[in-house]
Amino acid sequence: RSISERFGVARSTAWFSVKRVLRVIYSIRNYFIRWPTHAEAETTWTNIQRLYRFPKVLGIVDGTHINIARSKKDANSYVNRKGRVVCKDNLSFIHVFVGMPGCVHDMRVFLYSGVQQYCTPEYFPEDSHLLGDAAYSIQKNIMVFNDNGHLTRKQREFNHYLSSARVTVERAIALLKGRWCYLLDKLSDYEYRPMTRTDLIPYYIVSCCVLHNICLLNNDTIEIPIVIPDTLHIMEPLAITDELKEEGNIKRNRLMEIITSDNF
Repeated sequence: RSISERFGVARSTAWFSVKRVLRVIYSIRNYFIRWPTHAEAETTWTNIQRLYRFPKVLGIVDGTHINIARSKKDANSYVNRKGRVVCKDNLSFIHVFVGMPGCVHDMRVFLYSGVQQYCTPEYFPEDSHLLGDAAYSIQKNIMVFNDNGHLTRKQREFNHYLSSARVTVERAIALLKGRWCYLLDKLSDYEYRPMTRTDLIPYYIVSCCVLHNICLLNNDTIEIPIVIPDTLHIMEPLAITDELKEEGNIKRNRLMEIITSDNF
């Protein structure tokens, strides 16, 4: 409505223009949301280690929900859209996935998003890794919390540093939704009706992520408070192969010794 009033055009005309612009922004997404080069990754893990003591962090991964209208064909699935982002230390996104509707486990979204296929030395140079929460399964390129229930002092310290670093992705998501507030509520069309064109929803969400990165490139930031609920509903991580899990545990123990060392 504000666009149609500002430019003196009908709402339907403004809506058509908005959709056209969104498609253009979406078409350039790979220029602004992309996996880092080795040099860029090195900058990220250097900054994160300086701020949070955690070494070799290429990015931080988390899932988030976007409310959408129920589909008549599959009402149980289309309650919201579960997405997943990976961000750098400067809050910009290096990978975005918005393709799964409904209440879906974070690890399942991760597996479907294509990032699992990135878990190779080519994309994770110098044995680097992402930081995830308890919803993700431990593996060589994803470090998560110790959660065996009887934590040692070193395990508690490791969890503390990982948790501190993970605030970065919470800030990134808060900034994204704070700048484009309609991501906080249910997506709607120009008549303020809930959007039912599920084929258009990814264009909106990804375009917001592209603009988020462009704003950060131009130092256009806003102060957004981060609200973390008192009660977090953590789902059990999906199983991965024992070999991947063992590799992850070995690496986590090695990192834990490094991080908690007085000489580090």
